[in-house]
Amino acid sequence: MSGWTTFNRDLLEQLPLILTGLVKTLQLAGLISVSGLLLGIVVFYLTLSKNVWVRNAINSYISFFIGMPLIVLLFLMYYGLPQSGIRFSPFTVAFIGFTFNVAAYNAAYLKTAYNGLDKSQLEAASAQGFKPLQIFKFITLPQVMRLSIPALTNQVISNLKDSSVAFLIQYTEFFARIQELAATNFQFFKAYMLAALVYLALVSVIVLIARAIERRYFITALAISATQ
Repeated sequence: MSGWTTFNRDLLEQLPLILTGLVKTLQLAGLISVSGLLLGIVVFYLTLSKNVWVRNAINSYISFFIGMPLIVLLFLMYYGLPQSGIRFSPFTVAFIGFTFNVAAYNAAYLKTAYNGLDKSQLEAASAQGFKPLQIFKFITLPQVMRLSIPALTNQVISNLKDSSVAFLIQYTEFFARIQELAATNFQFFKAYMLAALVYLALVSVIVLIARAIERRYFITALAISATQ
């Protein structure tokens, strides 16, 4: 029996498991992208605090999670915490670990965009009686989000690709199922090429969505400018 025949047979047999793994990959990547963005916005807001202790604590958080390799963080949570009597499921560990990691990167992207803003408009809003939270919600955040679309898109793509390391903490996502397929017939090149094509297709979809969002933001910004 040829290599392709064996591979195709095993692929068809394991296809339900592979598709289930793909759904779990998309679920994890989607959830951590949303939770990481929301927490990242909160972290970014706290970096603007007038309290020096809060700013230092938040900057330390960002530095720690950006500097900590993700796989080390996941291993600490999944294999280290049980020694202290704290146990989480593989999905919970992946979700929490990724969220804290992704939030740190997103906060850094937003802060970089914020540093490029014209601060005179923030000062004008403050002079007109806007409260700090109102200024952040209606002026600062919309602009930094628009400016950060490329960086945030790259982060979503990284979330999708990095989710493949979750199999190392026994989360049976897509890549874990591909590993099982490869181990069944030792057709490693074919199995990993299949995985690469699937990831490439998913990344392409993310890029197309991001471009549509960016065009919408650009058109909206032009419309607002025309009315001013």
